[in-house]
This record gives sequence, structure tokens and C-alpha cells, in this order.
Amino acid sequence: MTHPTPVTGARPAGPSAAERVYQHVKRALLEQVYPGGLLISEGEIAEATGVSRTPVREALLRLEAEGLVKLYPKRGALIRPVSAREIADVIEARRLVELHAAEQVWPRRDTIRDDLARRLDEMRRAHAAGDVTALMAADRAFHATVVEAAGNEILAELYHRLRDRQLRMGEASFRLSPGWAEVALTEHAGQLAALDGDDPQAWLDAVGAHIDNAATVLRTLR
Repeated sequence: MTHPTPVTGARPAGPSAAERVYQHVKRALLEQVYPGGLLISEGEIAEATGVSRTPVREALLRLEAEGLVKLYPKRGALIRPVSAREIADVIEARRLVELHAAEQVWPRRDTIRDDLARRLDEMRRAHAAGDVTALMAADRAFHATVVEAAGNEILAELYHRLRDRQLRMGEASFRLSPGWAEVALTEHAGQLAALDGDDPQAWLDAVGAHIDNAATVLRTLR
């Protein structure tokens, strides 16, 4: 089995062993190195990260609490596949939060325009470099910029709690659906163009259409 580069070597005042294992497994999960449906043992993770099984257990319990794995005593951890229901729930949550945020930021859209342009540039550079992980991170940051600018801390917190699920789904869509990256870049540019215009409905339509198109791509990957 292929593993990410092991995280080894103790560093003073650095992250704990459990935290390093947690980051290792989460990165592998989000990058599809550990695909949905894989059952991986504590021993395999301990060997890949160079730690004992105790911090591995701590990390896996944390990941289970986040809904990313399911633990089976004496067998290991099952990487939870992304279900059709999970996709539908995440898309519904995105529509509720992002469209509300888009409506709220329209009167002060000039405050986020430059940030969105920078995020779009980051997406383009990542795509040109073939770096899907960086592309997905910049994509999420683009949307999070709008949500945070809306000024509702509770909704922003809810949106950030969806982050790992969105990253996982987004990585799969960019890696497994040829051409989606180009479409996504075009749609983000369209959102930016709408933000520069004087029609708030065009802006909301651009945001909503992008979410709907992302949902369509994700459903085809099931």
C-alpha cells in the first residue's frame, strides 16, 4: 500500500505524536491515498508515521468523531466512503450558507474583490502546476472569503466545519473528472465578473450555478 511520506523525528515544542498521526491520516484521506472503503490497521499507520500505537489510537478516535473513519476493534479503521446522502447534505448546506453570504456581501463587495482575485490567481497557478491539493485549497478559500465577509460568525463556523468534507469531495472531483478544473476556473472568473457588475441577481445566479454544477459532477463520481 502506498503511504504519504512518513512523519518522523521528534521536534522540541512541535506537534504531539497523536497530532502528527492525525494530520498524516487526514492528508492521506483527503488526497485519496487512503480511499473510501479501505480498512487500514493501527500497525500500518504506526509504521508509516514512526510512532507507537497509542497516539495512533488517539488520532483515529478524533477522526472517527469527525465522521471520517469508523473504528473496528482489533481490525483497524475503515475510511468512510463518501455517500450519496453526504453529497446531497453538503451541497444543501453550501447553498444555504453561500447564497445567504453572497447576498449579504453585495453592498460591500468592493471589500472582498481583491481577495477573490488573489484566490482565483492561486487556483490558476495550482492548476498549471498540476497541484490538485493546492487547487482545492484555493477553491475552498475563495468561497470561504465570501462567507466570512458576510459577518455571521455562527454561519462561518458552520461552513468551516464542512471544510474537510468539501476538500475530500473536491479532491475527488478534480482528480477523477477530466475537464472539471477548467470549468471551475471559468465559473470562478464568472463570479468575479458578476461581482464587478451592477446586477446583484447575476452575482447570486453565478454563485448558485457553480454550486449546482459542482453537485452534478460529484453525483457522477458515485
